Order: sequence, then structure tokens, then C-alpha cells
Amino acid sequence: MSDSPETETPHRAGTVAVLGRPNVGKSTLVNALVGAKVSIVSPKPQTTRHRLLGIATFQDGQIALVDTPGLHRDQGGRAMNRYMNRAARGAVDGVDAAALVVEAGRWTEEDGLAYALLRDAGVPVVLVINKVDRLADKSLLLPFIAEVTQGREFAAVHPIAARKQDGLRPLVKSLLSVLPESPPLFAEDEITDRSERFLAAELVREQLMRKLGQEVPYSTTVEIETFEEEGERLRIAAVVWVEREGQKAIVIGQGGERLKAIGSAARLSMEKLFGRRVFLQTWVRVREGWSDDEAALRQFGYGE
Repeated sequence: MSDSPETETPHRAGTVAVLGRPNVGKSTLVNALVGAKVSIVSPKPQTTRHRLLGIATFQDGQIALVDTPGLHRDQGGRAMNRYMNRAARGAVDGVDAAALVVEAGRWTEEDGLAYALLRDAGVPVVLVINKVDRLADKSLLLPFIAEVTQGREFAAVHPIAARKQDGLRPLVKSLLSVLPESPPLFAEDEITDRSERFLAAELVREQLMRKLGQEVPYSTTVEIETFEEEGERLRIAAVVWVEREGQKAIVIGQGGERLKAIGSAARLSMEKLFGRRVFLQTWVRVREGWSDDEAALRQFGYGE
């Protein structure tokens, strides 16, 4: 095969907003494409609260994936919900393309809301139909694709199972095809624009989402008070903030067992991501109504 420039595949690079309603697997997809855990995941909707860049580097291109909170109907909810919707809507500003992630067999009003936002942004949109492995009757997939693409314009359509990393190669090819010819935007070893301090807080919050009941995790946030290198080890002190004394007792658990389990699981995740030993200490404190307090949100890192 000739090595002349005429026959080489041009290198492409750009930003892709990953948008969709809550709990369709956006963060799972970003992690799968990046090849590392840059976004936390849990079975609960609205686990993602921040915009976050996941950098996926391939031989013929680089995709900067803008992971976003799930876009949902804003019905005058808490300040936190308004913040997440602003973060999701703002993610389309200045991107080169977008991936609209939906759940196989299910199209809701919120999916339509996300599509309308992307249509108005005027960028190429790749439809990603996730969780096809969970579709009990696979014969329903083609009619579903026909239904959701009717009257809507997509650059490509890809059924995938992000959790199993099925269908990702063709998806990457389509995403790269709608990006401009460009050298890499980031170094090959970069995987996110977020600091290790931020990622440490998120990994603690991930365990809160996973190990607590349905309501309490949404009233928690995590603040890193100390992040220090001690030789080959990291020393991290994290504060779990809750809104009521009763929630504090739930997070700590009987004899401190639940908080210990949360910290242990978070520490293991940190060691895997950071590639070194971690000494993690956790505390629980109360700040009344923080999730509906704009000043508190800013203090805890929920900026614009």
C-alpha cells in the first residue's frame, strides 16, 4: 500500500457533545470510548452532575467527548436540577458534532427535548441507540429505528451496548467522519480535562449513589479538603455533605459500617484510576438545604 499523502486517511479531531435524558448510559459510553473511567456511573438517574470532557484517542483521530447531566423537563425544581439542565444545554455551545443517546425501544418526551436542542444547534447528530442487549424482543429494534428517525435528521444511526462495548468501532468511525480534519487537540495520554482532585470527589459520590437508598444520594455532595502526595501515595480527606441530621446517620450507618464501605470502595476506584496507593479519610457534615442554595452550589463546585 502506498504511503503517499493522497491515500492516507486524514486525521480528524473535534468535540462531540454526548446528550440525552437521564439514565440512558451516556457516561458508560464515554468511559467505554475513552478506555478509562472518567465519568462515574450508577443505576440511578442523574448520577452525572457536571459537564466533563473525556478524551478518546485513536490512530486516525481524536474525539473530545463532552459528557453531560441528563436533560430533563425543568418544572421549577431545586437549584441543583436547574444547574444540571443549564450544564446539559450549555454543552452544545461550540462543539463540532453531537451524539444523541437513547434507550433501545423507548423514546420519551425528554428524548425529543434533547433532539430539538441539537437540531437548533445546527451540528451533525449521530443517533446512538444504547442498551440493545436489554431489548427482550430484538425484532422490535428496526421498527423502533424507523419510528425515531422519521422526520428527524441524523448523520448516522448506531445500535450499541456500551456496557458490553458492543458496536463501538462503527460508532467511532461515524463520529470521526463528522469531525474536521485536524491534528490532535490533546496529548495522547490525556483522558480528561478534570483534575485528580475533582475525580476523587466524584468517585466518593459514585459510591454514595450505589450504596444508599433511592432518595438520600440526591441530597449528598462531596468536597475534597485535602489532596496531598506523600511519596508514592496520595493522602485524601473527603467531606460528604448532607442536608439533614437524619441523612447523616444514614450515610454513616450502624457503627460507621456504611461510611466505611463507601470509603473502601471509593479508595479502590481511586487506586485503579490514579495508579498508586491512596489513604482516604471521610467525614459527614450537614448543611441545611444545600442543593437548593445557589451560593452553596458554587462553593461545592457547581459553577456555570
